[in-house]
Amino acid sequence: MEEKDVVKALAALAQPNRLQVFRALVVTGKEGATPGALADTLGVPAATLSFHLKELLNSGLVSQERSGRNLIYRAEFKQMNELLSYLTSNCCQGEPCMDEAATNCGCE
Repeated sequence: MEEKDVVKALAALAQPNRLQVFRALVVTGKEGATPGALADTLGVPAATLSFHLKELLNSGLVSQERSGRNLIYRAEFKQMNELLSYLTSNCCQGEPCMDEAATNCGCE
């Protein structure tokens, strides 16, 4: 993962509502969620949610798919895993100290 992508992802998560939205999408897994379901779950107004979803989409942490008349949003686990790996790659003074599974979600 390139540094510019890391900065973009971290910037997207550096807002409380976006962080809540992303975490909610992680919980839904591959099934994902509609904006309506997310708004109900999080108590975020639809217009506000739309703005935050757009920011998460631009960061690559979330994907969007049309299913009939609905939009389905999903967490991008591969991107999330790459971000976690980037953040932890040089811990312990560069010595391997963590099991690779500690920074990888198996939901890809």
